Amino acid sequence: MATGADVRDILELTGGDNDGPISKKDLINSDKKKTKKATETLTFKRPEGMHREVYALLYSDKKDAPPLLPSDTTQGYRTVKAKLGCKKVRPWKWMPFTNPARRDGAIFHHWRRTAEEGKDYPFARFNKTVQVPVYSEQEYQMHLHDDGWTKAETDHLFDLCKRFDLRFIVVHDRYDHQQYRKRSVEDLKERYYSICGKLTKVRAASGTEPKIYIFDAGHERRRKEQLEKLFNRTPEQVAEEEYLIQELRKIETRKKEREKKAQDLQKLIKAADTTTELRRAEKRVSKKKLPQKRETEKPAVPETAGIKFPDFKSAGVTPRSHRMKLPSSVGQKKIKAIEQILIEQGVDLNPMPTEEIVQMFNELRSDLVLLYELKQAHSNCEYEQQMLRHRYEALLKAGSGAATPQGGELNSWPSVDDIKVEAKEQIIDVVGAPLTPNSVSLHS
Repeated sequence: MATGADVRDILELTGGDNDGPISKKDLINSDKKKTKKATETLTFKRPEGMHREVYALLYSDKKDAPPLLPSDTTQGYRTVKAKLGCKKVRPWKWMPFTNPARRDGAIFHHWRRTAEEGKDYPFARFNKTVQVPVYSEQEYQMHLHDDGWTKAETDHLFDLCKRFDLRFIVVHDRYDHQQYRKRSVEDLKERYYSICGKLTKVRAASGTEPKIYIFDAGHERRRKEQLEKLFNRTPEQVAEEEYLIQELRKIETRKKEREKKAQDLQKLIKAADTTTELRRAEKRVSKKKLPQKRETEKPAVPETAGIKFPDFKSAGVTPRSHRMKLPSSVGQKKIKAIEQILIEQGVDLNPMPTEEIVQMFNELRSDLVLLYELKQAHSNCEYEQQMLRHRYEALLKAGSGAATPQGGELNSWPSVDDIKVEAKEQIIDVVGAPLTPNSVSLHS
């Protein structure tokens, strides 16, 4: 009887511990035994001194060897790779096809799936054709007759429009200018769309208003002329246009600044009027000696009138001297101007903070701030008025120098080139805003 040792000797295998007769189990579970031995040889022991967590980072649960390169085996939210099955691929075939858009019967070839053999060309649905109207002899004689166009020339135009799908540039190129009159693209468009409009109007049902397309040939000609002039400009003309655009933007910004200054000045004047009216009303009320409840109800002063002091009624217990502190919205220039005026008038900068003194001192400083703003606005207006006067005098001198009497008659005004040269040499802002480029030269 054959033993396991005999079989291993025949297969040139090393001997094992269990040398005995081969059973059915040994033949069936031979692969499992081999895998177990293989896995046992791959196990590694944790070195001494290495923590268990660090050792767990080196190997997976399957006790595999550490990878040589970093890899990511987790699926997560990553795109899953295509799993190719064992099915057969769809066969492709090199087959002929025809294009319905062509009328010459040309046959082409391309690769296509076998299941799609015999089907129509898929891109044939993109072949859109323009429906060019067709007219009869009677319709032409009754509605479409024109002295500048003959019927043969009109037929030739509509034939080309139908052949080239209303590409009027191509129609104009293929137009027979030797047999017929020389026409422009605008003339061809005007004739075509006028006929289409008349046919639509004639063939429309009674009681309906059809949509008619109107082509303005004159506007199209003017547009092309303007484009041609714009394209044929010289570099000097382009530079001059950019210069004029910049000057126009400067004038517009100065105009906005002057309008804003005028609005601020109007607010100051209105604030001054309201404060004076409020003071007069308070004096009248004090003379009449109204009850105490009505005395407390004073009209609110607008925020633009001087300084807006904070209200400490609901802030708890505070010293009365805090009410005399200027708010942070007041700038340093205004604070210094207020202190200088108070010193000149002999008023103490820190008076005794009684209730009446605090109220009167705050009103005084508010009026001083309003007076300071009005003086500043007045000085700006005087400066602008002086600048305008100087510019007006400069313009008068320029006009009188251009037209000097000669032989009892006035010479003609300078040409456009002379005016351009003078404008580049001396810029005069007619709108009259301060801080213009040549304001110094005009003053001198």
